[in-house]
Amino acid sequence: MLELPTLEEIQRAADRIKDVIIHTPLVPLHTYDTKRDILLKPETLQPVTSFKLRGVFNAVASLSREQRQQGLSTFSSGNTAQALGWTARYFGVSARSIMPDYVPASKIEAAQSYGVQPVLLSYEEIRSYVLEHGWKREPYAFIHPWHDHALRTGHGTIGLEIIADLPDVDTVYVPVGGGGLICGVGSALKELKPSVRVVGVEPEACAALYESFQAGKGVWITMRETICDGVAAPFITDEMYPLLRQVVDDVVLVSEKAVKMAMKHLMLRNKLIVEGAGALSVATAVEEPFDERGKTVCLVTGGSIDTDKLVAILNDPSLN
Repeated sequence: MLELPTLEEIQRAADRIKDVIIHTPLVPLHTYDTKRDILLKPETLQPVTSFKLRGVFNAVASLSREQRQQGLSTFSSGNTAQALGWTARYFGVSARSIMPDYVPASKIEAAQSYGVQPVLLSYEEIRSYVLEHGWKREPYAFIHPWHDHALRTGHGTIGLEIIADLPDVDTVYVPVGGGGLICGVGSALKELKPSVRVVGVEPEACAALYESFQAGKGVWITMRETICDGVAAPFITDEMYPLLRQVVDDVVLVSEKAVKMAMKHLMLRNKLIVEGAGALSVATAVEEPFDERGKTVCLVTGGSIDTDKLVAILNDPSLN
């Protein structure tokens, strides 16, 4: 049975990873007025350009030396694999990752650059791997991207930083894939400030948490193509569902156009290169009135995007 990370565990994780990760600042979303009520937490500044290093490093550092020497493995749409590769190099061990064969080439190449051996599977093979707990047969020490308690705990350090830097925060928007990030962040936020509103954000094309909340249980959905490949997990597991119900106050869906507009805004106004999943929080915040959200933090979770997609978004006049 999975459990939420405790505040004490998250504080210990913060100490464990402090020399590896960056305490990312809260930066105002630049607009053409003087409002400063939407703040960005740009996890794109981490060494692997995403928040994933927090959880992955904490999970691997929590293993015994003998376990790490087996090598490390995970399954990933890209960013977790990169974080695992970085961490494997830090500890001097090998790494591999199960990856969907439809993820962007840039993420596969980036994982390989960190020394990760990618194992590409089709959508149906991934579904089988997840439903049949294929990771239990992995030859290496396996870091589950959602079920690993130490990984969720490491992600919770983001919540500690938010409260430390903005004690009067009202709403935090968090992109959602399998739920590991929002589970960790939400645990820290709710312990430190129970009144804070934790909002999960998903693309309309992959609304697994939204549909799970509607169904009252974890579900597997039919996913459509989305620019938000970093959160393209078409399921919420039965094990994760009850944890997410405890820390998530609301789930919002965002259109593909709104995500691309947010990406373009972040690139042109804040000079941040952000992937689709990383822009979900901003796409939501700018559409919600201040009276409803109050002082707001948007987690900008990752910056891995193919160059051709980036250029196409910048040059698209319909996104102005």
